[in-house]
Parts: sequence; C-alpha cells; structure tokens
Amino acid sequence: MTYKSQGAFLPGNSSVILKDVEFRKPGHGEVLIKVKSSTICGSDIRAIYREHLGKGPEKYQNKIAGHEPAGQIIECGEGMKRFKKGDRVVVYHISGCGCCYDCRRGYMISCKSDSRAAYGWQRDGGMSEYMIAEEKDLILLPDELTYTDGAQIACGFGTVYEALDRIGICGNDAVLVTGLGPVGLAALMLAKAMGAQKLVGTDTIKERCEIAKSMGLADEVFVSDADALQNVMKATNNKGFEKAVDCSGHTLGRQLAIRATRQWGKMAMIGEGGTVEFNPSPDIIHDQKTIFGSWVTSTWKMEELVERIVRWGIHPEDLVTHRFTLSKVSEAFSLMAEGKCGKVAIVFDEEIK
Repeated sequence: MTYKSQGAFLPGNSSVILKDVEFRKPGHGEVLIKVKSSTICGSDIRAIYREHLGKGPEKYQNKIAGHEPAGQIIECGEGMKRFKKGDRVVVYHISGCGCCYDCRRGYMISCKSDSRAAYGWQRDGGMSEYMIAEEKDLILLPDELTYTDGAQIACGFGTVYEALDRIGICGNDAVLVTGLGPVGLAALMLAKAMGAQKLVGTDTIKERCEIAKSMGLADEVFVSDADALQNVMKATNNKGFEKAVDCSGHTLGRQLAIRATRQWGKMAMIGEGGTVEFNPSPDIIHDQKTIFGSWVTSTWKMEELVERIVRWGIHPEDLVTHRFTLSKVSEAFSLMAEGKCGKVAIVFDEEIK
C-alpha cells in the first residue's frame, strides 16, 4: 500500500509551502506513523521559519517540518524489538547514531556523529499526515494522554522537565520563570506539579502574561519593565527565589533570573539564542549561586516524564491555545511567530477539536 499526503516545508522567508509527498515502506527498525498531532516549537520559528540559521550538518535540509510529533504506528519494518502496529507513540526529535557516549546515555540531542539527524530539520518530520521514524526514537504514549499531550512531551515539556530535575524543584521552593512562551508556561505547569509552593512569571509581552494568568499557572505574573527585579523580589518578601528558570533567551530575562535567585539558589537556562552580561562576584560568586545549562532531555527521562504526567493528572495540551488542520499550516506558523499565543498545534483525525 502506498501512502500519500502533503507535507509542510519552510523556505526560510516567513512562509510555508505545502508539497505532495509519497511515503516509502518502513525499513529495518523503522515504523510508519499516522501523525495525529504536531506542535510548533519556538526553535522552528527562530531557526527555520524566519531564516535558516543552522550550518553544515545542523542546517535545515528542505525536509518536512515538525519535530514535535505524536501518532499511531500503522506499519512496521523488520527487526522490531519493542513497538508494534497500533501503538500510540511520541517521537524523540533527534535520531542519533546510537553508539556514542551521549546516545548510550539516551541524550541523542548531544550526538556528534555525522549520522545524527533531527526530525523536521535533516529528516522528514511531523507536519504531514504520515512520517517514518526509527524504533529507537519512540516513546510509548499511554491511553491517559492525548496525542496533543504527547506532541508537547516530544520537545518542550521534555526540555523543561530535564532542567527542573537538575535544579531540584521541591515543596520548599519559590520559583521564578522568565519568558512565558510555551516553554515558560510548561515550566510553570511542571514546577507546580513537582511541588513548588510559590510561582512567579514574567514576560515583556502583555498577551503572554495574560495567558499565564488566565490558565492559573502562577501566583503572580508581571510584565517585565524597569521595575521587574523590584516587583518579583517583593513576591518573596525580598528574600529571592530558591529556583529560577530562564525561558526567554533574552539578555534582560537572564539577568533578572540570575539576580532574583536567592543566596545558595539554583538557576537554569533553557531559552535559546541571545546573550547575557552579569557581574560574577555580586551576581553569582558571593551569593553562592549555581547556574545550569540544560538542552532538551534524554529518552529515558522522557519516558519518566510520561509516567509522572499521568501520575500528576496534568495535561500539556491545556497550553494549546490554537489548533489548525494541515491545510492552514501557514496561518499556524504566522500566529506562532507573532509570539502572542500559547502553544499552536497542527492536528489530524480525533485531535481536531
């Protein structure tokens, strides 16, 4: 049987092109997935949609976009070891070599092999009705979660969970999140589920702050301005935050997160791009602060996250403010690029609501 669909391609000029695509049969260790939901990531906008920023092997190679897909296996190649036809799955968005140190630890994101390929960048992704994926890149999606829940786990929620786990969120913590795009919203949702007792969020965009407020994700939300540090410190009686997470990827957001972290506190940087300037002695050294860099997550940590999300009774799809069918994918990317919405999803079949 031949499977055909349209796929979304990103030429790098803030536009989307739909092309007809025919899908081959899955090879050894591969599956053919009927995509049910594929969400748009901020890195799609920053590094592909607006312009192609990658170089060499990390460059976008004119493949079907979308590295946050979830769907159902409809056909399997030979040599399958765990997954089978009918399984609901999330696709970890980097397919690594499987043999290097990082891949053996499950961190394919850090694979340095020439064979490393990101779905939606160097190999076809999920902005189509079908996609081919390798079995080793799959995470089982339990029935308690929707496909749109799963699509967000594929990148955004996995990225946040890794960072929050590294800095050790617990019930003793006041947590500051700078940058309230979809990743920042996910940070608030997960930090609350992990036990944080005080949650504060900031962003320069008023609409993002309003979304965080309307979803009840934070105790207090501030539009970042010249008084941002003073405002967030007041929320902790000027003690500062035990934990802070920067999801803004912006100089001012990172500075705020660093300076609002209290003595002996920990701060994680998740937001990509941009720069930051700070004074090491007063901002970090003298207050014994620790800064963590965290990039995506591992396959085993993603499996752990799926289990925990079910246990906590939360749904990542609650952060989706807009759903589009594939025929309206151009509208979806344009809306996401404006930066005034929550998560945006391209949906199929039962995920169309």
